Amino acid sequence: MATLQDLLMHSDCITLHCSLNEHNHHLINDFTIKQMRQGCFLVNTARGGLIEEKALAQALKEGRIRGAALDVHESEPFSFANGPLKDAPNVICTPHTAWYSEQASIESREDAAKEIRRAITGHIPDGLRNCVNKEYLLLAAQWSSIDPAAVHPELNGATAYRFPPGVVGVGTSGLPEPPVEGIVAHSIPSVSHSAPHTPSPGESSKLEPDREISTDQ
Repeated sequence: MATLQDLLMHSDCITLHCSLNEHNHHLINDFTIKQMRQGCFLVNTARGGLIEEKALAQALKEGRIRGAALDVHESEPFSFANGPLKDAPNVICTPHTAWYSEQASIESREDAAKEIRRAITGHIPDGLRNCVNKEYLLLAAQWSSIDPAAVHPELNGATAYRFPPGVVGVGTSGLPEPPVEGIVAHSIPSVSHSAPHTPSPGESSKLEPDREISTDQ
């Protein structure tokens, strides 16, 4: 892993993407700026306190930093009239818009509506972004390619309650036709655990602790 000094020395453009704490306050200061490659660019959309603006202004005036783009500032609301950057060249400042823009807001609402529609119609999320059980959900979704009449999943014994609920819920709701009318993905695990099991002819009604799942095609 590269050190901060290595990154500063070999980067043409430096962007900051970290939280602010007592260890990185004024991470970009006169000392670290002198370690940067001559004429590099600096972008900060993280936290204003990461940059010592007085040192940045001086570096911009001297040309050590060719340009800077800042969405966050140590003192907000930001004003060019008040602060060390008021006379600095080649700097773009935005009023802490972060991710927000009119177009981004519209797209976020549209994406949320699409995911809600998928959920209430019994489908898995489209993108599975930041999903901690992504592998289980993708595995269970493959069941949708199997004829639902030929699939008879069974969960028995104590291990059934340790079985990842994503497999039970998404796997069942991912089938072409939901097994129980009116049930969607988020409610299937509880229904599956509470539904009584009727043994087939010749099958023992005793639960088997070591048996987790079986399919009969």
